[in-house]
Amino acid sequence: MKLILFDIDGTLIWPNGAGRAAMNRALIEVFGTAGPADSLPMAGKTDWQIITESLTAAGVEQQAIQARLPACFDAIERHMAQTILERQVKVCPGVPALLEWLSAQPGALLGLLTGNLVTTAPIKLRAANLNPALFKVGAYGSDRPHRSQLPSVALERARALTGRTFVGKNVVIVGDTPADVTCGRHLGVTAVGVATGQHSAQALSAAGADYVFSDLTDTDAVIQAIMNSANS
Repeated sequence: MKLILFDIDGTLIWPNGAGRAAMNRALIEVFGTAGPADSLPMAGKTDWQIITESLTAAGVEQQAIQARLPACFDAIERHMAQTILERQVKVCPGVPALLEWLSAQPGALLGLLTGNLVTTAPIKLRAANLNPALFKVGAYGSDRPHRSQLPSVALERARALTGRTFVGKNVVIVGDTPADVTCGRHLGVTAVGVATGQHSAQALSAAGADYVFSDLTDTDAVIQAIMNSANS
């Protein structure tokens, strides 16, 4: 069985700034400042990391950041419910057909590996007409501060759900940033890069992706890459 972990923003959907707007509003509500969150590069980072970087740059002490982090997560969820209505969220090319095929396969377990919070990920997916229930496990930006810590979280949750141990090339991470490509390298996973976000196919190849696609519209080729990558 393959464990297939998808990033969300730039991979499954294009959120059109909904997440950044929600975070800015939440930071101002909870901390009184958003720091440079409006201009800070977000691609490949977790929300936890972005919050910490933005507030540190604004001079907020680490102890205060950590103490109010749960309140900030709650505020982001509330504001996301509104900002998602203000933006035209789109599904990325080829995603519906790919998910339909994979979700019907007994040898595929779909999951999420995303910098979004566990509470905001389904809001974004539904806005793009994707069913969050397709993804049976997940690791989120509310679980750990850095993306490189998330694959281990996802693998443990997949083991707890299925009783199976997923290792090496039986794990596939699909994402649109170099951080998606590299986050599972220490675990020997297969990395599939898709250039529907802010990074080019060349950048994803340079980061070490096993496969790179301009988008996910060539369903057969993407399935081949995901399902037939060699086991460890």
